[in-house]
Amino acid sequence: MKDKLPTIPSLSSNSVRLGVLLAVVGGFLDAYTFVSRDGVFANAQTGNIVLFAVKAANEEWEAALHYIPPVLAFILGVLVSQIVKIPHVRELLHSYRRSILILECLVLIFVGILPKSVPNLFVTVCIAFVSSLQISTFNKLDKWNYSSTMTTGNLRTATQAAYSAFIENNQEAKKQFKEFFVIIFSFLLGALIGTFSTKHIGDKSIWIAAGILVVALILYHRDRGYIRKRNC
Repeated sequence: MKDKLPTIPSLSSNSVRLGVLLAVVGGFLDAYTFVSRDGVFANAQTGNIVLFAVKAANEEWEAALHYIPPVLAFILGVLVSQIVKIPHVRELLHSYRRSILILECLVLIFVGILPKSVPNLFVTVCIAFVSSLQISTFNKLDKWNYSSTMTTGNLRTATQAAYSAFIENNQEAKKQFKEFFVIIFSFLLGALIGTFSTKHIGDKSIWIAAGILVVALILYHRDRGYIRKRNC
């Protein structure tokens, strides 16, 4: 009698497991750019806009301009994520979400290869582009909207769910609270890993984030049926 291979946890585009991996990457990238790239945020464009306003108000124009390119790169990434959803483009790519994960991996690997002489601004632009691709393409956790690259909205949702779960005894809200709590913790974990690895390994620590995306890609690839299991 043939034994079946052990079941490997699989990922759909809105699964908690995929959300965890992407949240770790999101926290990692923000810590990476803040620690090693002039204190610029890769994911949190709110922070960049505020910092731009602060520098501009103090008439520090050169410093203020450093915060503009990441915002523009973020906008470009959102536009790209919309373009790949156009029916004929989507059909050409076969799986636009898989294509986005591959593009994210390639950009992060490329960033790790860059020599130290490359300006920090170029690196933060690349990472802001990756971040916007991720946040625009993977924005569902189970059946709820969430963000894998910033945590403010997730914290609000988790708090509201906690109130409904523990005050109103809402079982659906209890599930939501648990899932969002895991995502928030994963983002925090990613930021911790990003901070320590960047300080001790340097610029090439970005490959850790790329490696996590490769794991996500493999499992997502399998879940979508691109990798077929066979009994032995």
